[in-house]
Amino acid sequence: MRSIKLGLIGFGTVGSAVYTVLNRNREDIKCRLGHDFQLSSICIRNQKRAALFVDSSVRVCSDPREVINSDVDIVIEVIGGTDSAKSIIEKSLKNKKHVVTANKELIALHGRQLFEIAENNEVMLLYEAAVAGGVPIIKSIREGLSANQITLVAGIINGTTNYILTEMQKSRSNFKDVLNIAIKKGYAEQDPTYDVEGIDAAHKLAIIASLSFGVEINYQTVYCEGISNIDLKDIDYAEKFGYRIKLLGIAKLTQSGIELRVHPTLVPHENLMANVDGAMNGIMVYGDAVGPTIFYGQGAGGEATASSVISDIIDICRLSSANSENYVPYTAYRINKHSIPVLPIDDTRASYYLRLAVKDQVGVMAKITKLLAALSISIEAMYQGEQIGGGSSVEVVIISHETVERDINAAISKIQHLDFVEGPIKLLRIQDLGLK
Repeated sequence: MRSIKLGLIGFGTVGSAVYTVLNRNREDIKCRLGHDFQLSSICIRNQKRAALFVDSSVRVCSDPREVINSDVDIVIEVIGGTDSAKSIIEKSLKNKKHVVTANKELIALHGRQLFEIAENNEVMLLYEAAVAGGVPIIKSIREGLSANQITLVAGIINGTTNYILTEMQKSRSNFKDVLNIAIKKGYAEQDPTYDVEGIDAAHKLAIIASLSFGVEINYQTVYCEGISNIDLKDIDYAEKFGYRIKLLGIAKLTQSGIELRVHPTLVPHENLMANVDGAMNGIMVYGDAVGPTIFYGQGAGGEATASSVISDIIDICRLSSANSENYVPYTAYRINKHSIPVLPIDDTRASYYLRLAVKDQVGVMAKITKLLAALSISIEAMYQGEQIGGGSSVEVVIISHETVERDINAAISKIQHLDFVEGPIKLLRIQDLGLK
């Protein structure tokens, strides 16, 4: 029975989980593969941690080069970051080692270059764990849905922000308080910027778009807006109109081009995506043949991510003896559709939520309505709240029908300059994904 040798670089939350799951499910994995595997070396900075958790039969080192230059067949990179990880993966590929990574930022920023190195050296670079943790979204788009023209991928692809928004709604707490709880519970990093500002989700969406539409991975083309400006009152008003606020990643193929956007979104209560709570991920993929398909599960966490890492290891073991021309393309398409433009956010279409404070005086609502009508923006609903702080101002919330973002921004600019408007106008987008 042939034995595949594995080298693991990184032994944090994900690395230790890979080690645990490989050992726990060894017999099942062997039966699925038809041959054996051996975790022969691990690179760990903390040697005391190695002594506590790692079996004495495994060679432990502190220098990644010892793994890369050893006789392992597959290098598993789970250290995170970009600089060191990029160097490790490049050296491994050039050394004719297959590589598995969970590093979404690295793939989003340098994927094209790394895939070329892999192809030139006739080895594989797989990254299922880079998007949505344990949810097999990459394999599903790249293989299971490969007969379809995919026109829309939309969903919750960051568990930290979903946890925060869920807790704000349930506990009636503000953003900063819930963020601190999320950090203490380990749902958010000590520096949560990548999560709460939508950057992590944007990295993942760039990868998803490439798989779905056959375009280059280009994180810079993704419109990105986080949740740090979401107030509890926005969540309350959304509820009044029958919506919940979720941070969505949306990749949409239109006749004009591709919409790529990450932003807080009002989703109808009855929509399945509105009911994905806590730190879970939920992704909808729409294909022309299959229609809507839903993927739900843990988007982060040690063992969930390890599940995807090990699925890539199994794929490499199965395909390692195949001709490289028979590998499934890394980004699903062998020939990219370079001609499809990515639309600027101003050219995208949505319905909109506007919240503004105005002086409580006669004719205010009529003037706002008239101004919107002049720009061909139709109002679906309007709500006037109580007086703000017992003073002479009231809060107004407007829900528009679908329109072009450029037009809604022009309307906001005009409304903002009206003498009865007080303070900045809040804008959120509304998306009905048709999932009920």
